[in-house]
Amino acid sequence: MIKFLIDVNLPYHFSHWSGNEYMHVRNIDSKMTDKDIWEYAKINKLTIVTKDVDFADRIVIHTPPPKVIHLKIGNLKLQLFHNFIAKHWQNILNLSEQYKLVNVFHDRIEGVD
Repeated sequence: MIKFLIDVNLPYHFSHWSGNEYMHVRNIDSKMTDKDIWEYAKINKLTIVTKDVDFADRIVIHTPPPKVIHLKIGNLKLQLFHNFIAKHWQNILNLSEQYKLVNVFHDRIEGVD
């Protein structure tokens, strides 16, 4: 069962997001607009994983679904990005179950109702 929709601005080939719970926007349509991605995630009750602030801004004034995981860690080389996600992903997932928005920074992870 798919639970997470990975935005086009994140790596397509990424071991942490290669299971049955993950779908990349490129597998649907890489030309989807933010509105299309939002609606798809809403209909399918998915959590959007993104670096795009537009989704984080939108969820603040809406009720899930979808939920949003906003990675605010800048541009990292793939290996550093992989290491960061490997270290923090379980904590991010735990917070995502409790909050409609999870903001992920280099030095902290915050859940927002």
